[in-house]
Amino acid sequence: MSPTAAGGSTPTDALAGPASRLGLTKGMVVQELGWDSDSDDELRVAIEDTIDSDMVDGDYGNVVDVVLLWWRDEDGDLVDGLVDSLTDLVGGGVIWLLTPKVGRANSVDPADITEAAPIAGLALTTTAAVSKDWAATRLVTPKTPG
Repeated sequence: MSPTAAGGSTPTDALAGPASRLGLTKGMVVQELGWDSDSDDELRVAIEDTIDSDMVDGDYGNVVDVVLLWWRDEDGDLVDGLVDSLTDLVGGGVIWLLTPKVGRANSVDPADITEAAPIAGLALTTTAAVSKDWAATRLVTPKTPG
């Protein structure tokens, strides 16, 4: 990380850090799927502080701006997980796929993500450093004409 111009970071950046790298802002509705005891609680708190609300779960029943999908190699078919995560996602919304970093238990091979995304109807756009143990991959639905 490099320092920014005089005055540096905004208060939101100072508080949120990784959550702001995910493009999250106050008022967004973030759905969290795949949470388990190994999920990064510091990241979860930073996200909720940034959006100024609790994240919602899979039973929310309304559209969400962002889906935060915790996924481990042992969780099954990634394509199915990605397709399921689209259920409540608003058009133009983002899925952040959080996977254990390479070398950690249950890490997901990046090639598996690259292969699964288009099958699920998603495009892989970027990755972000968000946690010591978790990698984040940004997935979006490709824009359709009209």
